[in-house]
Amino acid sequence: MSGSHGQILICRNIDEVLQEAASGIIDAAQNTIASEGVFTLALSGGSTPRALYQLLAAPPFADEAPWQQIQIFWGDERHVAPDHQDSNYRMAREALLDHIPIPPENVHRMLSELPNAGAAAITYADEIHRTFGLEPGELPRFDLILLGMGEDGHTASLFPHSPALAERTALVVANPVSKLNTTRLTLTLPVINNAARVWFLISGGAKAEMLKIVLEGSEHSDEYPSQLIAPTDGDLVWLLDAPAAAQLSPNLRQSAVAGLG
Repeated sequence: MSGSHGQILICRNIDEVLQEAASGIIDAAQNTIASEGVFTLALSGGSTPRALYQLLAAPPFADEAPWQQIQIFWGDERHVAPDHQDSNYRMAREALLDHIPIPPENVHRMLSELPNAGAAAITYADEIHRTFGLEPGELPRFDLILLGMGEDGHTASLFPHSPALAERTALVVANPVSKLNTTRLTLTLPVINNAARVWFLISGGAKAEMLKIVLEGSEHSDEYPSQLIAPTDGDLVWLLDAPAAAQLSPNLRQSAVAGLG
């Protein structure tokens, strides 16, 4: 599908989603590095990304990726220590980073162990400013941001009715999530929507109803934050397995693209 929702790619199962995503990441990294010399990638948390990172950490993908020129960031993080079982950084480290020859200085994690989540958000924004060489008020342009979608329609740590949805100037915020009684760190919508590529990875029938609402329902973006992901000058792709796509309309399914290439 091409249009306001970007492209939709429907795979038969999760294994095909992972293969398509891994191949797409390697291709995007190689092509971008050939022209720009660096590839900036923001990772997501969750079970599907974990399986993707494990795939990228093994041959053939691990041997094809130009790790020396890839800069790794995170789209969001829990306000926990980096060795905590809920840490997105820990998950990515165990599934991917510990197994690939990436320079330590290329890995930019959120300092989520800081007691003050607001300070952690500011520190990460400063890290992004330095790495991208931004001028004051300038947005980073990530080469690829990976996203998931919760059954409530949230993405990254942009939850329904949360304060971060209204943020238009900060790059990173500490976002209170009242229903979880916690605070999350997250990239903001202006940063995500300034990326060159934004890919949703969504699998499983439990997401099917919400996916139909997000893609085909009327806009209620404060209720369904995933509707707010709309790159201003970049590519938006929804990588879905068949169970996740099961409730999409026939027209939407028929217009799905055959692959990322």
